[in-house]
Amino acid sequence: MISITSAELNYLVFRYLHESGFTHSAFAFGYEAGINKSTIDGPEPMDISTNTMSLPCDISSHDVTILEGHTSEVFTCAWSPSGLLLASGSGDSSARIWTIADGPGSSSSQNGPLNVVVLKHFRGRTNEKSKDVTTLDWNGDGTLLATGSYDGQARIWSGDGELRNTLNKHKGPIFSLKWNKKGDYLLSGSVDKTAIVWDIKTGEWKQAFEFHSGPTLDVDWRNNVSFATCSTDGLINVCKVGENRPIKTFLGHQGEVNAIKWDPTGSLLASCSDDYTAKIWSLKQDKYLHDLKEHIKEIYTIRWSPTGPGTNNPNQQLLLASASFDSTIKLWDVELGRLICSLNGHRDPVYSVAFSPNGEYLASGSMDKCMHIWSVKEGKIVKTYSGNGGIFEVCWNKEGDKVAACFANNVVCVLDFRM
Repeated sequence: MISITSAELNYLVFRYLHESGFTHSAFAFGYEAGINKSTIDGPEPMDISTNTMSLPCDISSHDVTILEGHTSEVFTCAWSPSGLLLASGSGDSSARIWTIADGPGSSSSQNGPLNVVVLKHFRGRTNEKSKDVTTLDWNGDGTLLATGSYDGQARIWSGDGELRNTLNKHKGPIFSLKWNKKGDYLLSGSVDKTAIVWDIKTGEWKQAFEFHSGPTLDVDWRNNVSFATCSTDGLINVCKVGENRPIKTFLGHQGEVNAIKWDPTGSLLASCSDDYTAKIWSLKQDKYLHDLKEHIKEIYTIRWSPTGPGTNNPNQQLLLASASFDSTIKLWDVELGRLICSLNGHRDPVYSVAFSPNGEYLASGSMDKCMHIWSVKEGKIVKTYSGNGGIFEVCWNKEGDKVAACFANNVVCVLDFRM
């Protein structure tokens, strides 16, 4: 009979969670079980997937710029408000700021034609797994980049790569990091169950919010002083700087709440959960307005369309997109709480969706290694790109003519998009 140590068992559980797509749970378990400090080492497990069917790729290689240089999976990416800089965060304990030229290019290596600034989250020559960059966010004018990492620290960088400040208070990995619109506060959410508001002018923490009984998975500002948090405890709290208690707590989910997002006007809050549902909430009432139930597996993320009141596209209908481990994306009529259409083109869990700035297109990234761009009006794929690794995040630039995707095989791809 084969015997394994508790450390080896913990590692197997961590690998199972991570490879099954339960990234939040894997990070939380890995932190609590001390996986990052484990001495277990060995080759990466083989991919035993038997589904080798490839989807047609109608995005020409001439319209793709491949950004190489990261040495581990790239978890997150975000365009600066100017649209000229692209930030990426990786499991190699670094973030990078890439200067993206106008027009498409074929490829770029670390020493290639594109300018790149490396933001090291470690000292010395070797990286530390405990400093994986898990989240990042640009401030409103694109002058500062905030990164959150597995070591529980938030860091503030200038656009040219200078480390301006290191924010220390969390006692566990940071999962979510958001600037308020004004840019004077930074909000962070952590495995340590807390959310912290940081005063950027002083570089000190302004207030810690300790209202969850499980890891804080996502945070989102409603305005410059109030925000929402969600957790593995199934609760959603709406908090305000200066208040010692939540101004609202939403109860209704029966599983971990993975993501929350305020609509463009800040009047409606959307949430999604491991209980297979997304919900729409209003501060005017305790119970959800709508319970969106069409998914058959966990919903990982949600996004509001940049349409309707409070947007640059006020005459278009406001929509909500939800992305699930059931391999589908669903578009919802928010006013009626009804499903408009189901986008069925992926074969594995969908980790990320993003609307184009005009609201006409939706990009989606999946563990099936494909990024699809959908026509929102027609509910059909108009472009597809197949990479060599699962996709953790997709994002559009300000002009809506480029889409970035970050991959598990250590690269970031920028796709030139014109219809």
